[in-house]
Amino acid sequence: MKPLLTFCAALPICLMHTQFCRSQSSTQPASSLASNASFEKGLFETDSILDITLSGEIRGLLHDRTSKAPTYFPLALEYKSGDGGTISIPIEAKTRGHFRRLPENCQYPPILLHFLNSDALKSSIFNDCVKLKLVMPCRGDQYTIHEWLAYKIYNLITPYSFRARLVRVTLQNAGAKKPAAPFIGLLLEEEQHLAKRNGFIEVTRKLRPEQTDVHSFQTMAVFEYMIGNTDWSIQYMQNIKLLAADSVGVPIAVPYDFDMSGLVNTPYAKPAEELELNSVRTRRYRGYCLNDLSRFDSTIVLFNGLKKDIYAIVRSCVLLDEKYIISTIKFLDEFYATINNPAAMKKEFSYPCDKNGTGNVVIKGLRDD
Repeated sequence: MKPLLTFCAALPICLMHTQFCRSQSSTQPASSLASNASFEKGLFETDSILDITLSGEIRGLLHDRTSKAPTYFPLALEYKSGDGGTISIPIEAKTRGHFRRLPENCQYPPILLHFLNSDALKSSIFNDCVKLKLVMPCRGDQYTIHEWLAYKIYNLITPYSFRARLVRVTLQNAGAKKPAAPFIGLLLEEEQHLAKRNGFIEVTRKLRPEQTDVHSFQTMAVFEYMIGNTDWSIQYMQNIKLLAADSVGVPIAVPYDFDMSGLVNTPYAKPAEELELNSVRTRRYRGYCLNDLSRFDSTIVLFNGLKKDIYAIVRSCVLLDEKYIISTIKFLDEFYATINNPAAMKKEFSYPCDKNGTGNVVIKGLRDD
């Protein structure tokens, strides 16, 4: 099998952000997608698919989906080293999340991997990991890949973004003769690593959007608008992490979890009822009110400057089928048509100023406990 790792000669930024170029059919099942065997780089410094096997109390782990306090189950994580040997790392894992954790919503629950201190860990590509989120497929591999795409696009826009890596996961339950068929999952960078590489610390206090860094907030809010995501909130720390230079610094908002966005377009995605939207493919700007829209100028310049690279990521990704690529390019075309039309932009980005609109409603589930 040919490796998926192919550099995009026509796109310099591809070297950092997307190495899946359209060199073969994108309709292959997860089991046939090749991985790059070179692991000399750090875990999130390459976009090749990493093959991992999780073995141990898998059945118990996957059935722990309704308790308020999920239990950690002992497992081993295995992958092939650069020389072809197998590295086995002791870990423990538990289910996490809310909507995607429930069995009636998703085939697999999201998992939190906790790496236990060991010699094997110290000599592996996971050597500086403590806890990693593993996004499991909810309704099929393709939606996991779509969500990975959202992370990669945001990596283009700002370094204040979570890095993500696709993994091909094989589950081997203790005592089972054969492992389950592999599927595509998504590993997310730890919050502590995101903060450290940007010279920041984590912020846990709750704030209003206006109390965060204006430029980074607008960048984040316009990105969420671009991908059609309304499932976030600064006030209630909903799918948002806050970082700052120090304990008194102005925080920067970093988004994550994009499965409810129009870009990912999962079968279960729908806007909150309070927003009065028919579909996640209908955009709604969820920033705060700004009467002076010239304050968006630098943000619009940023997105226009990255348009070619954003489109190239979508078009060159070998893991996306042609139908999705066509619909996604059209979806992005609508965004760019809006931000480059003064009247349309005023209508969309002034919406939070409309006291009779839903721009600032409190969404159920995001209230303080």
